[in-house]
Amino acid sequence: MTVMPNADFGDQAAQPDPTWERLEDQLAWYDSKSARAQRDYKRVKIIELVVAAAVPVLAGLNVRPAITASAAAVVVVLEGLQQLYQWHTNGTQYRSTAEALKHEKYLYQAQAGPYLDGDRHRTLAERLEGLISQEHAKWTQGQQTKGAEAKHQG
Repeated sequence: MTVMPNADFGDQAAQPDPTWERLEDQLAWYDSKSARAQRDYKRVKIIELVVAAAVPVLAGLNVRPAITASAAAVVVVLEGLQQLYQWHTNGTQYRSTAEALKHEKYLYQAQAGPYLDGDRHRTLAERLEGLISQEHAKWTQGQQTKGAEAKHQG
C-alpha cells in the first residue's frame, strides 16, 4: 500500500492513494525500461563495432572467405536487431518520460508550480495521465513510422 505524502485529504491521508501508486509505478517502469534499453543498445553496438572492425583484419589475414562473410553477416544482423527493437530511441524516450514524472513528483512534494494552489491531487492525476498518454502516442507513432518504412522498402 502506498500512501501519498503531504496529502490534502485530512483523515483520508492514511488510505491508499491510486494516483500516487500510479506515479510511483510508472516512474519505476520508465526508469527500469530506459536503463534496460540503454544497456541493450550499448551491448549490441559494442559487439557490432568489434565484429565490424574484425572483418577487414580477417580479410587481410586471408582467413577463409566463409568466416569473413559470416562476421560481416553478424554485423548486418545486429544492426537489423537495433532497427527492429529501437533500443536507442526507446531508451531516450523512456528516460525523458521518467524525468518528466520525477519533475512532477518533486513539484507536487514542494507544492510548487502547478501544485501551488487549487486541487493539487487532481492536478497531479491529470498531469500524470497526460505524460503517460503523450509517451504512448510517441511510441505508437514510432511503430507506425517503422511499419510504413518497412512497407515502402518491401
